[in-house]
Amino acid sequence: MAGGPQGSGVDTAAVIFSRACGYGGLHIYGKREYHSNIKGLHSYFHIRVSSREVLANSSSVDLLAAFDSETVVRHFHEVSPRGGLIVDERETQKNIFEIPTLPKEFKDDLKIKIEKLKLGETISDLLKYIEGRGGKVFIVPYMGLLRGIADKLGIDNLLRVMPTLNVLSIGISFSILRYDKGLVERAVRTTFSDRPRIAEMNLLALREAFDYAEKAFPEGLGTSLRVLRPSEERILIQGHQAIALGKIFGGCRVQTYYPITPAGDESWFLEAHEVFKIKGGEGSMLVLQAEDELAAINMANGAALAGARAATSTSGPGFSLMVEGLGWAGNSEVPVVITYYQRGGPSTGLPTRHGQDDLRFSVHAGHGEFARIVLASGDIRECFYDAAMAFNYAERYQVPVIHLVDKALADSYKTYEIFEAEGYRIQRGKILDEVKPGEEYKRFKIGDNAISPRVFLGTLGGVHWYTGDEHNEFGHITEHPRMRDSMVEKRMRKLELIDREIPLEEKINFYGERGAENIVVSWGSPKGAILEALKALNREGHSLGFLQVRMIHPLPWKEIREILRDRDKVIDVEMNYSGQLGGIIREKTGIPMSFFILKYNGRPMTSTEVQEALIEILKGRAPERRVLTYGS
Repeated sequence: MAGGPQGSGVDTAAVIFSRACGYGGLHIYGKREYHSNIKGLHSYFHIRVSSREVLANSSSVDLLAAFDSETVVRHFHEVSPRGGLIVDERETQKNIFEIPTLPKEFKDDLKIKIEKLKLGETISDLLKYIEGRGGKVFIVPYMGLLRGIADKLGIDNLLRVMPTLNVLSIGISFSILRYDKGLVERAVRTTFSDRPRIAEMNLLALREAFDYAEKAFPEGLGTSLRVLRPSEERILIQGHQAIALGKIFGGCRVQTYYPITPAGDESWFLEAHEVFKIKGGEGSMLVLQAEDELAAINMANGAALAGARAATSTSGPGFSLMVEGLGWAGNSEVPVVITYYQRGGPSTGLPTRHGQDDLRFSVHAGHGEFARIVLASGDIRECFYDAAMAFNYAERYQVPVIHLVDKALADSYKTYEIFEAEGYRIQRGKILDEVKPGEEYKRFKIGDNAISPRVFLGTLGGVHWYTGDEHNEFGHITEHPRMRDSMVEKRMRKLELIDREIPLEEKINFYGERGAENIVVSWGSPKGAILEALKALNREGHSLGFLQVRMIHPLPWKEIREILRDRDKVIDVEMNYSGQLGGIIREKTGIPMSFFILKYNGRPMTSTEVQEALIEILKGRAPERRVLTYGS
């Protein structure tokens, strides 16, 4: 874990660390946590590294690189026994209650904690606590190292080399882990590839840190990172990047947005890659920043009607503003995709923190009733493929598709083998290229099938109308009772068609024993933590399975009912207060959840806390509802 003031280079340090480990063939899973104040308050990056695939973070830290005293205070208790802490020598004598950026609530909790542990009130006292548990503390004279770098570069102003502090911490970290310095140098060059002079300065900082740590800490941490040589080629990718690439792969050619956290990263990534290479040449995408979210959804609606595969991207407050346009799309049978990045609500809530509070909102948003698909990804690989499949669903069934993800997925890093492109085919549904002279075109034709052939705006002979009002088969406004009944039923029959035609394997995943006595039910980003917990518990002889629901609406309730009926325990794991998926399943199937494992403090679930909560349930010691609280 690397932590420090926002804007101090924590993210860059994490990227370099992750890349260096990836170059060595190691598996990586990393999450980013940051405040919403732009700059100054505490942020940190928690990276898990292993020779085997990792799917989530754990609740402990083996090596903590602290850029400031606040990082020590917030995370000292997470340093594992025999773990280590890297700290600036200038920070060690500071009084922990005089750190100005610590909020009152945190100080109140901290006072109780240090009294319980019988600790003093300085950073040095916390360092002694780590050492007393068997950990190691590496006190580093960062200012002295910075002065040495400045002297070698002939720079008088120390402020000009201060940005290399993050790379100094990287160098110290990898040195005490006895890792290949050449791989770290490669990661530094890649990270600063567009700024050669900055790259050279940081390479010097890296070497200075390596050399210093080898002499000052000859025993290192006592554990090392072993370089592997995998046979397959791998990528290191963030969730929002996977979604953006999935959109390109799925044929999206218009993306609209209004900047909002955490959704904005996806659109900015697309803006940086509006022209891209494809087989046989180049492709391109138009990315439009709108004046607000209402304009963004309406632009995407218009682009979809004109024939482009179109999407917009937003988070909770922005989606609230888009609901009018969503209803218009439902009424007009527009194949538009909305990528919905959840964060903590309500209102502005937790702008840069995690949440799964918006499941019911995404299913029910909008007045009146109309068909939609709500698709929820559980990991970064699914983010890529679901982002592409959303366009097929939208165009085949002429409905808005809400691709529901969250901040945890958006900001996490993970290593993967390169995603396969085989097996995916663009399916545009019923489209007429032309309407012959004299033929009558009914855009909303009522027939045995709920899907009417559509034409793109401007198609010769394809005259029709779009309106927010109820309409007849041509699109003209009507309030006739029979036509109203017919149109409502036509639109809602799409849900039956979707439920019947989309394969079950695209709607749910099941892991573990099919005949398990106990079934965990969840959706979205808790997937990785659940899978790791189940793997450990199954090894211990516990009977557990995991049902991941990917298509929330229309819910495959008959299949879910068959899986959940007659089980000993059904355990709902979600990151919201009320167990929203569990409630929806009970509404549709009549099967109640036996236990709830919930979290809503804005931080993602870890495999450690999920495993501990499941053990308590399996041993008969748990309450019906358990709330997880890990996170700083």
